[in-house]
Amino acid sequence: MRTAQSFWRVLALVLLVGALWWLDLAQLPGLNPLRDGRDTLRTVVQEQPLASAALYFGVYLAVAALSIPGAAVLTLVGGALFGFGAGLLLVSFASSIGATLAFLASRHLLREGVERRWGSRLAAIHRGLEREGAWYLLSLRLLPLFPFVAVNLAMGLTRMKTATFYLMSQLGMLAGTAVYVAAGTELAQLESVADVLSGRLLATFALLALLALVAPRALARWRSQRVYARWKHLRPRRFDCNLVVIGAGAGGLVSAYVGAAVKARVTLVEAAAMGGDCLHHGCIPSKALIRSATLAHQMRNASRYGLDDHEPAPRLPALMRRLQQVVASVAPNDSAQRYTAMGVEVLAGHATIVNPWTVEVRLAEGGVQRRSTRAIVIAAGAAPVLPQLPGLAQVGCLSSDTLWDALAGMQALPSRMLVLGGGPMGCEMAQCLQRLGAQVTLAEAGPRLLPSEDAEVSALTAASLSADGVRVLCGHRALRFALAADGEGGAEGAGSKTGVLAHQAGELEVVFDALLCATGRMARLSGYGLEELGIAVDAPLQTDECLQTLYPNIYAAGDVVGPFQLTHAAAHQAWYATVNALFGGLRRFAVDYSVMPRAIFVDPEVARVGLNEQEALAQGVAFELLRLPMERLDRAVTDGQTQGFVKLLTAAGTDRILGVTIVGAHAGELLAEFALAMRHGLGLRKVLATVHSYPTFSEAGRLAAGEWMRAHQPRRMLAWAERYHRFMRGG
Repeated sequence: MRTAQSFWRVLALVLLVGALWWLDLAQLPGLNPLRDGRDTLRTVVQEQPLASAALYFGVYLAVAALSIPGAAVLTLVGGALFGFGAGLLLVSFASSIGATLAFLASRHLLREGVERRWGSRLAAIHRGLEREGAWYLLSLRLLPLFPFVAVNLAMGLTRMKTATFYLMSQLGMLAGTAVYVAAGTELAQLESVADVLSGRLLATFALLALLALVAPRALARWRSQRVYARWKHLRPRRFDCNLVVIGAGAGGLVSAYVGAAVKARVTLVEAAAMGGDCLHHGCIPSKALIRSATLAHQMRNASRYGLDDHEPAPRLPALMRRLQQVVASVAPNDSAQRYTAMGVEVLAGHATIVNPWTVEVRLAEGGVQRRSTRAIVIAAGAAPVLPQLPGLAQVGCLSSDTLWDALAGMQALPSRMLVLGGGPMGCEMAQCLQRLGAQVTLAEAGPRLLPSEDAEVSALTAASLSADGVRVLCGHRALRFALAADGEGGAEGAGSKTGVLAHQAGELEVVFDALLCATGRMARLSGYGLEELGIAVDAPLQTDECLQTLYPNIYAAGDVVGPFQLTHAAAHQAWYATVNALFGGLRRFAVDYSVMPRAIFVDPEVARVGLNEQEALAQGVAFELLRLPMERLDRAVTDGQTQGFVKLLTAAGTDRILGVTIVGAHAGELLAEFALAMRHGLGLRKVLATVHSYPTFSEAGRLAAGEWMRAHQPRRMLAWAERYHRFMRGG
């Protein structure tokens, strides 16, 4: 995309020059002052060459070292004043040495400011360095993916050696510097606008365009040859498939669907059940159980709606039968039969990548099959991470993978449950299980629940869980576990157990019957042959902005990549990974994370898209904040669901939405309007101008936009309007 943009910019310049010549504007005197100044400077250079070169070198060095904009213009000036050879020598060393000084200043003096200013770009550069090391810096210098200043400052915060930075900068910038210096020498020959059409100058511009077009492909080809060197003899002449997808969760299913939709031959491999974690262990079963828990809560509090309170009697076997029916109802959408009907070959078994173009599948029914393929998408998902703590194996521990089977084997919920982890899953399940009759203790090692959200969101969530009866313990870190004196252990909670939690005041012992660990998930990367390919299996899997791994034909999507562990994020990544895998030779697309909504299904719900307040402050983003309490929403009042708020961040002085946090009933649904507006660049004025049905929860968007408009009224215009109306009244 960047190379295409560069080409069209150069083409536009050539067309503009042609128009000037066609309209006979060569007689305009606009170049005379520049020409006179140029001649004066060149005279000085001729009379005092060493002093002039030293002065120019010092100025260029200062500009680069102090990260002052204008290096490109100075490069052109160097060519114009000193000619190609001397200009290239001066610019090449001044730019590299100046860049190194900026690199050192960033490392030792400017760390905080650089991280605040270039935080997002720094993260991308860190990922690139981890993936390719010093060669990544060389690619940045050859292809200006990031601004010159940004690369210098951001690299200073990495562990790269100073000598490596200097050498790669000196080498990488040489080609681009040469072209710019050559352009400067040609610009120095201009006597009139008509001279812009000189063959040599146009050739220089053409060289700039050619560099932008050819360099990325040449670098990509060189990288491919390097990484495929030991596998080259194994590359087949013909392939069984266009694409092999490993994993049939959210990401893998979308990859297979997209591949089949564009008529590629696709093989989809799944070792467990089609649908992955979301269908069997995550989104679907948890939301089904939360719905039952919500109804139990409403029955228990029916007097709020003028009815008699009724204490529900949850029957766990019946709850689990309903949960299984819900999963079974959704399962056909993710089934092997559906994808086979699309033309996808579905293999049940474990996949191993034996070389960059061959996947071996150990079939679940026995036997082994191999598929040669032009491209591979890894979408193997993630698995729960269990803490390594003394006594954990003895007391038994449930996770998102084992919870549902464990509950299905019980006749009643454990009386006392300990949940470790105050993230989305921990909060959701703690509230849900409490509402269904268990006595839940929720322990979070950090100072508050939901640490990625604003503090007021965490506080409201903690208050809501506490109101339901959950014992919320923030700042409590698990130390060890043991069977109680009367306990027998067991993963399903038979017999009581104890856990010791460390907190600021000492230690606290918690007695429980079952333990649920919601302490995070880690990408499934081992066992797929990645180690033998030389692909690092440290979670998450390292990919570039197009989701390409170390090998140009192997891509990844979903939880194996991160940074989000969300079903819809996996689907979003899978589209990019698949399109790039199948059509990357023609055009590649960088994955866009700018608008990634998320929802946490506690009561009241928490939903967010874009920046929240704590992130905006940390990144130094200028913003305006608007807060609309849910009690202002008529439908929330009628439904008795006035807890929460809409919190809007807009760019300072504009109606452009930077981020939205919603806490309240149906927050996940309400968020969609803001996500749509942000994705398509629609400001709050457009939201306000959209008619919303009344009375609905969706009016929250209109009301929030109206609050923004009231805060940004054109006061001077309204003052004139007041005078006009006074005049019309005869006053």
